[in-house]
Amino acid sequence: MIMDTTEIQDINSFYTVESLKGVYGIIWVLVPILTLILGITIGVLVIVWLEREISAGLQQRIGPEYAGPLGVLQALADGTKLLFKENLLPSRGDIRLFSIGPSIAVISILLSYSVIPFDYRLVLADLNIGVFLWIAVSSIAPIGLLMSGYSSNNKYSFLGGLRAAAQSISYEIPLTLCVLSISLRVSNSLSTVDIVEAQSKYGFWGWNLWCQPIGFIVFLISSLAECERLPFDLPEAEEELVAGYQTEYSGIKFGLFYVASYLNLLVSSLFVTVLYLGGWNISIPYIFVSELFEINKARWVFGTTIGIFITLAKTYLFLFIPITTRWTLPRLRIDQLLNLGWKFLLPISLGNLLLTTSFQLFSL
Repeated sequence: MIMDTTEIQDINSFYTVESLKGVYGIIWVLVPILTLILGITIGVLVIVWLEREISAGLQQRIGPEYAGPLGVLQALADGTKLLFKENLLPSRGDIRLFSIGPSIAVISILLSYSVIPFDYRLVLADLNIGVFLWIAVSSIAPIGLLMSGYSSNNKYSFLGGLRAAAQSISYEIPLTLCVLSISLRVSNSLSTVDIVEAQSKYGFWGWNLWCQPIGFIVFLISSLAECERLPFDLPEAEEELVAGYQTEYSGIKFGLFYVASYLNLLVSSLFVTVLYLGGWNISIPYIFVSELFEINKARWVFGTTIGIFITLAKTYLFLFIPITTRWTLPRLRIDQLLNLGWKFLLPISLGNLLLTTSFQLFSL
């Protein structure tokens, strides 16, 4: 069979078009993910700067001021410094586990951002089990911390890893029960988009903060413990364990733990906004602005931008609570921390779930 030049060119052009379609498909998948990662990175830098400024204000000192305007680039300078520092490895430790541990902690928290809606159409994965996916994936992070503590061949690191695992198990159960109480109010849905939409029916007074005040307080305390923020920073208590599971780490691996703690803080604040503070909704009818000036084609872009702004504004306003508690409350002992989780928060969250279930049954 003899093929002429025209047929060969047609076949080659067909394969070229198909390969370009495949490349464009991959790019189309990667663009939202990379955009989200870029936004998360900027968000973490803003949190670090906010914490330093608020801490300086509480302690009546100046705070960062030389790296960029108002010290905005200080966190970037610290990250660059850690990137170029020497990466030391323990001579008698398990090198593979030692290297994998920080990566597991960061990746498990990054996966949680995939189910957070910043607007009705602006969510990476709108799943029916969105909130439970966050709880399940975030519970992998303590495994990375335990691996890091065990592989360091250091008793302080190992104790820090054990404390991180025990603390995570103790406070995940009340956290899950609070989420179940909310899902019962939202037609048995665990989708983050459905939960926000259910709160938008009655405006400001429809937020779950007013319907679930007990659950909100338990969720707040449990999320602080999950983030290992003061007064729950027992896994890395400086006075007792040097630096806990981070003791033997240096360079970029130490920087990954630092990033993981702030990623966890940001994702917890975002979930508080989504579950209790109405997400992107606000009672001000902002959408009428576009109708007033007859820019109906830009309504979607305008509404999405406002939705993202409202979500981030609520999140960063809520962040003042964990940042302020860091400098106002003393650290608990390990027995007090576990007693608070098992003897107080667990029964309270169970009672809250029972009350919510009873109310839903009697309202049918």
